[in-house]
Amino acid sequence: MSLFKNVFSSKKKETLDKGLEKSKSSFFSKLGKAVAGKSKVDDDVLDNLEEVLVTSDVGVNTTLKIIERIEARVARDKYMGTDELNSILREEIAGLLSETNSGEAAEYTVPTNVKPYVIMVVGVNGVGKTTTIGKLAYQFKKQGLKVVLGAADTFRAAAIDQLQVWADRVDVPIVKQKMGSDPASVAFDTLSSAVKHDADVVIIDTAGRLHNKVNLMNELTKVKRVMQKVVGDTPHEVLLVLDGSTGQNAFEQAKQFTKATEVTALAVTKLDGTAKGGVVIGISDQFRIPVKYIGVGEGVEDLQVFNKYEFVDSFFG
Repeated sequence: MSLFKNVFSSKKKETLDKGLEKSKSSFFSKLGKAVAGKSKVDDDVLDNLEEVLVTSDVGVNTTLKIIERIEARVARDKYMGTDELNSILREEIAGLLSETNSGEAAEYTVPTNVKPYVIMVVGVNGVGKTTTIGKLAYQFKKQGLKVVLGAADTFRAAAIDQLQVWADRVDVPIVKQKMGSDPASVAFDTLSSAVKHDADVVIIDTAGRLHNKVNLMNELTKVKRVMQKVVGDTPHEVLLVLDGSTGQNAFEQAKQFTKATEVTALAVTKLDGTAKGGVVIGISDQFRIPVKYIGVGEGVEDLQVFNKYEFVDSFFG
């Protein structure tokens, strides 16, 4: 299929295939039952497919969109065999992801006309936020970029310590203060240091507290405002990290964070240990925010730039 030409390295694809194994086998075992004994895609098959997609954590609204698209094709083609269903699903889901500009990239890049490029990372504790920051720092450094980390999650000592571990591991500078310090002050110092040392990329960690949205909103707004005193128009990207293994709970977190601050990109982690990989499709579609990165393993190379053709090919391939 021309859409799914080999745009990816075999190593990356291998990791992705392995990472999505549980989601894929769970999906196909359900799909197999949904079309058992049927040769033609009819109303029964579509009803069953709807249930398969919903129970694969694609989400109700996104599932209905996919079903509508397939119904339109069935009506147009008059006859559609169940053997064609898989390739049609691939095409329609890739098309759906295209509408949010999700998964267009194949490499780690930042705009060359913005320096330093500032990424503010948000997300609740435990979703893999610090790990994602560390892996991003590693990838950007590998591209020859100068990276600075900012430990603005001052609410937990563990968050500062974890980020320090990653900074040491990746060998990039970190700006931090003691626990309980003002997060905005840490962000200010981080950007000042980045400008002084001519850094290319700044990644700022922020506190992952959701129990009081108003406090979170105020804190993130203050962090942004203070950063803009050093570099105007920052942050250039607000990356929300979500734990893919929590399925529908990830939807809820996305809802809360998009209310608290403007989110421009998503990273969905921990897809390798779960059968809930369909959540990537639903979240991208429902929030109209591009999925930029996916985590498919614990290794430093296992945070991948999300590419819709690779993902759909691994999930439905």
